[in-house]
Amino acid sequence: MLYPSIDELTEKAESKYILVTVASKRARQLRENSEVQVVRPKSKKFVGLALEEFISDELVHEFLDGRK
Repeated sequence: MLYPSIDELTEKAESKYILVTVASKRARQLRENSEVQVVRPKSKKFVGLALEEFISDELVHEFLDGRK
């Protein structure tokens, strides 16, 4: 089974489009030598690491109108 599961991710994100956008931006940051915020990541790929950060509340997004 994949971690984090798509069900867990969609419960935390308002929409799958927001989830994809946030994860892809964070994956680019990780690729450019940013430090991983998860203590023991299960994934070795950048997108997987970004999703693990998202599910563990280490990665937070904020909308332009101030919503989180």
